[in-house]
Amino acid sequence: MHKVLTFASILCIDMLIVYTLDLGGNVLKSRTMNLDYNLLRQWVESALRCTLLYTGLIFFKDATDPLIKRWVIVHCIISSVYETGRSSCFGNYRLDKFNTWLVGSIAAALACLFWETTFPDSNGDAQGKVRKQKSRVLFMRVIRFYKPDYLLLCGAFVFLTLAVLCEMFIPLYTGEVIDILGSKYQWDSFRSAIFFMALFSLGSSFSSGCRGGLFMCAINSFTCRAKVNLFGSLVRQDIGFFESVKTGDIGSRLSTDTTLMGRAVGMNVNVLLRTTIKTLGMLYLMMSLSWKLTLLMLMETPLTGLLQNIYDTHYQRLSKEVQDSMARANETAGEAVSGVRTVKSFRMEKGEAGRYGVCLMDTHNLKTRRDTVRAIYLLARRVTELGMNVAMLYYGRLFIQYGQMSTGNLVSFILYQSDLGNNIRTLIYIFGDMLNSVGAAGKVFEYLDRKPEVSTDGDLKPDVLKGHINFLNLNFSYPRRPDHNVLQDFSLELKPGKMTALVGMSGGGKSTCVSLLERFYQPQQGQILLDGKPIQNYQHQYLHSKIAMVGQEPVLFSGTVRENIAYGLPGCSMEKIKDAASKANAHAFICKLENGYDTDVGERGCLLSVGQKQRIAIARALIRQPQVLILDEVTSSLDTESEQMVQQTLASCPTQTLLVIAHRLKTIEKADQIVVIDGGQVVEQGTHKELMDRKGNYYKLIERLFNDNQENDTLTQ
Repeated sequence: MHKVLTFASILCIDMLIVYTLDLGGNVLKSRTMNLDYNLLRQWVESALRCTLLYTGLIFFKDATDPLIKRWVIVHCIISSVYETGRSSCFGNYRLDKFNTWLVGSIAAALACLFWETTFPDSNGDAQGKVRKQKSRVLFMRVIRFYKPDYLLLCGAFVFLTLAVLCEMFIPLYTGEVIDILGSKYQWDSFRSAIFFMALFSLGSSFSSGCRGGLFMCAINSFTCRAKVNLFGSLVRQDIGFFESVKTGDIGSRLSTDTTLMGRAVGMNVNVLLRTTIKTLGMLYLMMSLSWKLTLLMLMETPLTGLLQNIYDTHYQRLSKEVQDSMARANETAGEAVSGVRTVKSFRMEKGEAGRYGVCLMDTHNLKTRRDTVRAIYLLARRVTELGMNVAMLYYGRLFIQYGQMSTGNLVSFILYQSDLGNNIRTLIYIFGDMLNSVGAAGKVFEYLDRKPEVSTDGDLKPDVLKGHINFLNLNFSYPRRPDHNVLQDFSLELKPGKMTALVGMSGGGKSTCVSLLERFYQPQQGQILLDGKPIQNYQHQYLHSKIAMVGQEPVLFSGTVRENIAYGLPGCSMEKIKDAASKANAHAFICKLENGYDTDVGERGCLLSVGQKQRIAIARALIRQPQVLILDEVTSSLDTESEQMVQQTLASCPTQTLLVIAHRLKTIEKADQIVVIDGGQVVEQGTHKELMDRKGNYYKLIERLFNDNQENDTLTQ
């Protein structure tokens, strides 16, 4: 409100100054009509007004505001600039004093509005500079990422330049043909003009095709490389990362953002260079045809830039919201598809469809708002174009009438002007689009640069590993629940050649021990020793070749049975695969499958039963001959025969360290050491007989979950 009052006060003061100066200059004006003298007097008046208004600003509260200072300067000199340009173009014709002042005031206000919108003087400007600096850094990273494709890009830029140069001369020769046909016809001139038109047209078409093909090859190569690198970085992340980031977000980064990264250089720089070269060349040719019409046409640029700047600000924000909304919709659909059995068992088909519909409706509403902003922008832009075209045709007719240009030149100028207007708007737009593309690149680089919280930089690879494991005073809480300690001062020893069974109620920390041993997480305090050395010091691939785990819900991948058993072991022989399958009691049922070991198991092993998947998972672990084997409820889905065969296989490895989370009493009884875990601590440990004799926690747990007649009841995990 203060600024509005300040502007109004300055306008009133300036109106009085203009009126006073106009009265004082009437005598001199009546004595001479010399054009040079009038222009000199106009500039002197502008300087005097600017000095008086600047002096008067000290009485206003907002005197130090840069916007007001800029407006005062532009407001005072714009009429003199206008008079100078008008006199150069049209001679002695001029508007009256008040109309000149009014038009100058409006033009000054629009110019300052454009400046304030494009280069604001505010705290947000500092943030904008930081954001632009960050965008430039990201853009340079994208360019460096294109390094393997530099040869393709260089070839594309060469053909781009040739295409633009050829395309620029086509309107020039079109106007020349019109002048030849409109005047006395000369066959030689006409043939020459037609020949060059055809030559430049063919050259432009050929070069454009080569340019497009090379750019597309570079973009496809870049996108493929970006996706491979991003996926490689993702699979190296720790488990906590995947627990905090949704699958839909990861899918969006892999599918959408990597494509936008490729466009940042391959498409946007292509358009930017092509448009820049073409714009500069066309401006040169247009100035040679009529510099006056060229200046008139360039008056549209500030207004177009203002509209584009406002449009980019809102459109990019809404585009980001649409992108995030689509990621949420993909996440919802992915959850429903992956858990389709649960959805059907609870009759939630309509509920999940409705939940997905809500997400899509949210995306639809955001797209509607985004498209509305675009529609308003296009309407304003078309109105601006129409006004400029009308003005150009009007003055073009006057110039032809005064003999300052020919009809063919005007046609050539109109052809250039229609392209040049689009080129200028493209130049203004492309920076906003590049910012949007670079924003997508920032999300990709964020994942590429992320270091896993669980280090994999160990280099220890001993030739002989005993498998002696010590958990020493561990304190651990999951990343998503840092205030809840799952393990507290947890200590445990696993000896080579011994079987240790972990038992306890659900949530006690049994599976957490397994996850820490597998290096899925990093404990906050304490450490895990393997043969007396911290487990993080071991080389990542070596460690997981010596430690194998079979989970309660084994995961198989799309492919054949043979590929799943030999997963992670390229070049593994068929004899080893069959031997591991026999030890897991899987060979018999595999041979009965349609294609034996070459049978496709389906997505996540959906074509096999739970027990069959369990046995294949056991075979996948046994084929590695690990020194430490972890079995997390693996016998829950096995029949008695399979369980006996697995136990016999395990008994045949006397030096192997075996850690079991079991639910069957028969398995627990055979353990060399039974560890009862409750509340993240070891409350009891010993053999089955020792613990039963103590009649402590283990005894109560057995009595609660087992009876004399049922040995197959469940010990809750």
